[in-house]
Amino acid sequence: MDPAASATFEPLDQTQKSAIRVLVVDDEATLRETCVNVLRMQGFDLSSAGRGEEALDLIRRRDFDVMLIDLYMAQVPGIALLRAAIARRPETIVVMMTGNPSVESNLSVLEAGAWDYLPKPFSATHLELLIGRASHAVMEQRRAAAPGDETTLDTGGGDHTVVGSSPAFRAALDLARKVARSNASVFLTGESGSGKELIAQFIHQHSRRANRRMVAINCAALPEPLLESEMFGHTKGAFTGAVRDKEGLFEIANGGTLFLDEITEMAHSIQAKLLRVLQDGSVRRVGSTEVDARVDVRLIAATNRDPKEAVLSGDLRSDLYYRLRVVPIRVPPLRERREDIPVLANHFLQHYWKRDNQRARAPYFSEGAMRALVSQPWTGNVRELQNVIEHTVVLVEPGAAIQAEEIPFLSAIDAPGLGNGAQSYYPDHLNDQPYHEARDRVLAEFEKNYLTNLVNRAGGNMSKAARLAGVDRTTLYRLIDKHDLERDTILRSR
Repeated sequence: MDPAASATFEPLDQTQKSAIRVLVVDDEATLRETCVNVLRMQGFDLSSAGRGEEALDLIRRRDFDVMLIDLYMAQVPGIALLRAAIARRPETIVVMMTGNPSVESNLSVLEAGAWDYLPKPFSATHLELLIGRASHAVMEQRRAAAPGDETTLDTGGGDHTVVGSSPAFRAALDLARKVARSNASVFLTGESGSGKELIAQFIHQHSRRANRRMVAINCAALPEPLLESEMFGHTKGAFTGAVRDKEGLFEIANGGTLFLDEITEMAHSIQAKLLRVLQDGSVRRVGSTEVDARVDVRLIAATNRDPKEAVLSGDLRSDLYYRLRVVPIRVPPLRERREDIPVLANHFLQHYWKRDNQRARAPYFSEGAMRALVSQPWTGNVRELQNVIEHTVVLVEPGAAIQAEEIPFLSAIDAPGLGNGAQSYYPDHLNDQPYHEARDRVLAEFEKNYLTNLVNRAGGNMSKAARLAGVDRTTLYRLIDKHDLERDTILRSR
């Protein structure tokens, strides 16, 4: 192996490196920790194991792109771990480390599926170059997947990853990728929480406009006068409070993309003005009698309703609908892509755990918990699943197997597969309330019950309660304050 050969590769940026999952397995603690520290400083997503059994448990719960494995380990030899890793995920790149290199041992690991071998002792530079080569191979695999299981969107902060491999979801994403190269207007349909805005971001990031801004607005969230002002801008004195000229979103998004969510809720007067902008690219601000700007904006519209029914009911102008609906894309609800639920659940678990618990070992879903997750109706779709996993992360202990009864909503509303012992916090009168309001009330009730039981179990000792919950005391006090609970009141409720 010639380490210098790696120098011909263009270095990966930090975003690319952080998306590459690396597992280091060696029963020699000093060497293992040195490898982890060197590669973590390079920006890779690092995990480690000191025993083969621990590594087997890790690869059952998480996919790794690159694995660095010691050949000679007690109980579970490196060669057995190599074969297990390749059998589970053939695209995994495995590099074997050995302190007794020989022609025979090198050939045996390569024949078993290893990508390369690394003779001990080795320098930090040698390690960086080899893992650098492996990382480029990972990126090539992802580009060749066409499309892969996961596409990362660089949209600035937070979680912006489109995840899924089900046929229905991949069909929507494939169409989004094709239309992204054009300037055609796109009309997204799908239930609330199904990921329409993420698909819109995906289209923008894969378009020729990706270096310009994408601006989003929810047409149902603003009253008519404010929505008109936000979209088209206004002149000084146009209405009470208009103390200066203001650009609208069309001007702000000039050269980029404007995403209009819940387009069917837009007032007819604004629809007419929107249609004029689409026809000639000219914007008149509220209060202006002249064309204030010429814009070049790509429109992506979305609704959680059937747009044809909205046209028939008169809520959506037919001429605007056909102008926007050049390429229609239906984003499937989560119940039509249940095979994606384990991937999504693990993705959200890792994301929120890293956000809140940088150093602690991540928990994982037990088989029963994952079965329960997959069996849920998920009427709130991916957004609901994301919310449930985020709240689960607050309540579980580091490194523990998450049980079905520990997951909010699953224990709270008699989830299928949990048996008859689950406590129901779901009163019938919530059926008459909006989904998000009902969901928040159910969650609040769950949290109050959980916190009350938790503090009682700890006998009022808040440090002990925090340990039982797997959170720090600050987080525990924040949750208690959120529900206006007091420790003494909780204890008196026993």
